[in-house]
Amino acid sequence: MYKEEPFISDISGVVLTGGKSSRYGTNKAYVKISGTPMILKVIKVMRELFRHIVLITNDPDEYASLGFDMYEDIIKGLGPLGGIYTALLSIEGGAGFFTACDMPFIKKDLVEYMLEVGSGFDAVVPRVEDKTEPLHAIYTKACIPAIKEVIDNGEFQVNRIYPMISVRYVEMEEIARFDPGFNSFFNINRPDDLRKVIDP
Repeated sequence: MYKEEPFISDISGVVLTGGKSSRYGTNKAYVKISGTPMILKVIKVMRELFRHIVLITNDPDEYASLGFDMYEDIIKGLGPLGGIYTALLSIEGGAGFFTACDMPFIKKDLVEYMLEVGSGFDAVVPRVEDKTEPLHAIYTKACIPAIKEVIDNGEFQVNRIYPMISVRYVEMEEIARFDPGFNSFFNINRPDDLRKVIDP
């Protein structure tokens, strides 16, 4: 279990279930890797880290059997930014670790490291070369005003909020200590992506 520190004692694990999986053709959350549905691989790691796990979904019937709190997007059609906004407004604690149901290789040790270095920041975001990983990140409720401003401006990319908040970027050399293959950020959008998968 994570250490009892003020920054992380009330943090939730948040799984964004995404949209209609139109590129995949079926609900990819339940596509199996090594015999286990992707979403259950994600939740297994989350359970080792967080007392409270929530799902952000506009199809709650699809996930009711999992037994977690679920919230529908407050503003529909915004993609991941809308899911982050919904979660931060809905969870009781001060922050959430966010990931997606199609990112089945998240690493407990890397998430723990992100939790440890996050004190004093509004967000903690991995960065690989020049690419940020906004769906393997920690966001606090301090991000809500920036998210709302971006939404009001009609810009729905998560990284648009970063210049407006304090961000602790986790750089490649830090990530590599826990995930040398950078598999944490691999997401599965199409059936062809499964051919690339070697379960780490």
